[in-house]
Amino acid sequence: MDIESVRQDFPTVRKRLGIYMDSACQSLRPDCVIRAMDDYYENYPACGGRSVHSMATKVSIAVDETRETLASFFGTDDPDCYVFTKNCTEGLNTAAYGLGLKKGDVVVTTDAEHNSNHVPWLYLRDNMGVERRMSRSKPDGSFDIESFHRCMDSKVKVVSVQHCNNVTGCTLPIRAITEIAHDKGAIVMVDGAQSAPHMPVDLKKADVDIYCMSIHKMLGPTGMGVMYGKREVLENLRPMTLGGGTVGLATYDSVNLAPIPDRFEAGLHNYAGIIGTKAALEYLSKIGMDEIERWDTELMRRLMSGLEDIKNLHPVGPTDPDRRGSVFSFNIDGLGAHDIAMMLDSMAGIMIRSGMHCAHPFYVSRGIDGSARASVYLYNSLEEMDIFTDTVRNIAETFGD
Repeated sequence: MDIESVRQDFPTVRKRLGIYMDSACQSLRPDCVIRAMDDYYENYPACGGRSVHSMATKVSIAVDETRETLASFFGTDDPDCYVFTKNCTEGLNTAAYGLGLKKGDVVVTTDAEHNSNHVPWLYLRDNMGVERRMSRSKPDGSFDIESFHRCMDSKVKVVSVQHCNNVTGCTLPIRAITEIAHDKGAIVMVDGAQSAPHMPVDLKKADVDIYCMSIHKMLGPTGMGVMYGKREVLENLRPMTLGGGTVGLATYDSVNLAPIPDRFEAGLHNYAGIIGTKAALEYLSKIGMDEIERWDTELMRRLMSGLEDIKNLHPVGPTDPDRRGSVFSFNIDGLGAHDIAMMLDSMAGIMIRSGMHCAHPFYVSRGIDGSARASVYLYNSLEEMDIFTDTVRNIAETFGD
């Protein structure tokens, strides 16, 4: 990958507006995504799937093309199995509430899930009598397959897990988890928010039943997510929102739902976002997801090697950079996470995230108040990693205990 050429595709990088290391929250966007969205607003800003005039037809074709691009990108055959949502959270909630779980049904997650894959199950436990089991992580936050095995029996109806953790960066063995779950007759849901942007994901090989992602983390527009589901799973999933576009025919006392994916996409779409999604996927495909994953690893190795001898700095998660994906969470003795983030910004224009990163139970269970989190992506450079580590070292030695 020609990193300097890639960096020139991103306006905020070209303008030298700072060192962006908050991509686990939201990525930057390349020129092609911005242009694709502008083209919609300037040249065919109509509604797809309803009107039949020329502008509307062009929008409808663009929506279909984006679904086809998603199917190709993720290694599946049926474009209609991709439902547009506003983010990964909406997809996970749609699935959790739409599966029709009953009192006594068991849901298995890990103990390190994002709140989007934690709070809905708490709600279903408290209001529907669903039983929740948690596979316990190892001390460094990595997945413990033996603990997972102990959670599984014939009562388990759903296994819902993250693919990559947004705090530790640990990647779960999704194919192995799917095989174990399917042997027990359970449906497998996956939170792919942190994996889809950073590694090749073949959904056919993974054999997951539902896979949700946030396009805004993979160079795409804000307000865009995707829920993938196997056709037989989506056919039996209850929509969370109903209205225009979700029905075939409604009378005063009856309604027939529209086919998938339309039944899950109530109201007008974020058409500019859908068009920008296609541009983002094409950009990622042009570079290659294998190459992006390799560059993430190189960046993390450079970053962590520059911090390894700082005695009052403590990583949250594995100390091996090859096991952290694109995320490095850490604390410095004597400093709060927000203090670290503000100092990095004011001292060197480095933008990171701080807090509990919507993974509250993970931190509470370990007695940690939160952490600073630096996350990298294809537009970051090795030089930026050196600036980051030099600044963190300065902060730790000057202000830390």
